[in-house]
Amino acid sequence: MSTAINSDGGYLVDPQTAETIKSSLNTTASIRQIANVVNVDASAFDVLVDQNDTGAGWANETGSAAETGTPTIERISIPLYELNAMPKVSQRLLDDSAFDVDAWLAGRIAEKFARAEAGAFIAGDGNDKPRGFLDHTIVEDSTWTWGNLGYVPSGSGTGIGDGDALIDVVYALNAPYRAKSTFVMNSKTAGALRKLKDADGRHLWADGFAFGEPGRLLGYPVLIAEDMPDIEADSYPIAFGDFTAGYTIAERPDLRVLRDPFSAKPHVLFYASKRVGGDVSDFAAIKLLRIAVS
Repeated sequence: MSTAINSDGGYLVDPQTAETIKSSLNTTASIRQIANVVNVDASAFDVLVDQNDTGAGWANETGSAAETGTPTIERISIPLYELNAMPKVSQRLLDDSAFDVDAWLAGRIAEKFARAEAGAFIAGDGNDKPRGFLDHTIVEDSTWTWGNLGYVPSGSGTGIGDGDALIDVVYALNAPYRAKSTFVMNSKTAGALRKLKDADGRHLWADGFAFGEPGRLLGYPVLIAEDMPDIEADSYPIAFGDFTAGYTIAERPDLRVLRDPFSAKPHVLFYASKRVGGDVSDFAAIKLLRIAVS
């Protein structure tokens, strides 16, 4: 930034206006809103899951305890990765500004970090970034096994069709997961689904009754995440599941912004960093809708 040229940040607005701009540009809706978020102090976070869902059993008439099966414990390790940025600001701008440029700049960096996170939680490849749920092997739900995500085919060419496939996705998920499940899709997909109607002409999509309440599809809340794929052949534009169980985000709670006035005089460097990781923690808790190839 400098104070002389408009395009270089020379003309700044007051903090209230900047906050308004941040809000209007905040299109980084993320599965962070519905996932399991944990704070850690280590370099990784381990999740233990019983694949067999071993439960309790009834004792017989002799008082002997019933066998309930052998648990199969899966250990999933979620490493933390570093997000960082290092913008620079002229010392004159810092001296002449009538408001706290440091805090304003930190807020903008945090917004960029949120956008990067949102994309990684969906489609990240796990190389120096969180692993998104769409990066895992995806198989037809009839052949689903642990370690993969199951999908339900749309069965209607390259479109959503009449909405019956959405019902199939819902009931492909076991009942304990359905109770806390959410649809995840981008805005284009949501626009297409808003037009779907049942046999009586009623829309399948229902808007929330209160401000800020998410819309509902087949009675389940909808999260708009712009990094989800569009509706096209051989894509997975809709996810449905209990992401509290199905996806875990591990992070250090602090966002650090270090100020360096010496390395790039007469500019001041701001080094911002955040450590975060994410991965699927229960492969049975998420199902996908796959658009047909043709």
